[in-house]
Formats: sequence, C-alpha cells, structure tokens
Amino acid sequence: MKTIAQRALRNEISDVLRRAEAGERFVITVNGRSVAQLGPCEPRHWVAADTVRALLTTPTDPGLLDDLRAAHPEGTRDPWL
Repeated sequence: MKTIAQRALRNEISDVLRRAEAGERFVITVNGRSVAQLGPCEPRHWVAADTVRALLTTPTDPGLLDDLRAAHPEGTRDPWL
C-alpha cells in the first residue's frame, strides 16, 4: 500500500482518486503519522426486483410474536396494532 502525505493528496487529489477507483490503496499521513486509508469502494450488488418483491410479500412466521414475547416478556408489543 502506497503512503501519501496529506499535502501531496491535496495537490494531486484528481490523480489519486482515479488511481483509487482503479483499485490502488493509499495510507494518508499527516506529519509522518498514518491517519487514514484511501481505496476503492466495495462494488454494489444489485438485487433483481422480483427477488425484492418476493421477500416483501413472504408471510412472516405466525409464531414470531409469541417468540418475541417469550424472549422479552417485560415489554414486547405488536407494533401493527
């Protein structure tokens, strides 16, 4: 992982961000101390609309509320009532 000083990052921000987007990782230093890491974001994983629709329309376990009440008898209530 390449080390880059804060001043160099400030002066070369466009180039450094392009390199980070391409997969390179950097340790950012201030006065010689490592203070941050910069690198590419994790790729986004899209889910098909049909998959989301199926999840939203799947009925819940009929015993779920009873299980929650058994786990927390002091204050569980049905939020839909």
